[in-house]
Amino acid sequence: MEDAVRKILTEIGEDPTREGLVKTPERVRKSYEHLMEGYKKDPKAILRNAIFHEDCNHMIIVRDIDFYSMCEHHMLPFFGKCHIGYIAQRKVYGVSKLARLVDCFSRRLQLQERLTQEIASSLMEPIAAEGVGVVVEAQHLCMMMRGVQKQNSKMITSAMLGSFRTEMNTRNEFLRLVGLERV
Repeated sequence: MEDAVRKILTEIGEDPTREGLVKTPERVRKSYEHLMEGYKKDPKAILRNAIFHEDCNHMIIVRDIDFYSMCEHHMLPFFGKCHIGYIAQRKVYGVSKLARLVDCFSRRLQLQERLTQEIASSLMEPIAAEGVGVVVEAQHLCMMMRGVQKQNSKMITSAMLGSFRTEMNTRNEFLRLVGLERV
């Protein structure tokens, strides 16, 4: 990877032996190892040790989970917030594991649409949830820094499974509680 960074520096007209750039290939490698650490994590393992038996069957929401990811098309960052809701059926997730799950999937080359679906799908089955809703709001630097250069654009994606898909009242309650329902 470091050799590839040196080649990129040369191709854009820089001198990779210049004082300020000598350690750049190593720094970029370390940065990418961190930004892409989701490939080394197993989402099932993250959730497996965080399922607790609890006599509850109501909606549970964690909103405003910050995340950073990298667009697979341009390898530029996109970032924002993820909101997760689910209706438990006698099993609940440890709250910090929901944030870890978001990190697991976002720390990969991604499309926001896939990221949203992967999070929702991973949450449904392990606890046999009645329903799961995931909404992701993000700003994409590939759209802000290049191309159309729209600075205030935001992409919103949602994945609604189970009762969040089939029950309008459930979906609307979730959207209202995460602050996305339009009046």
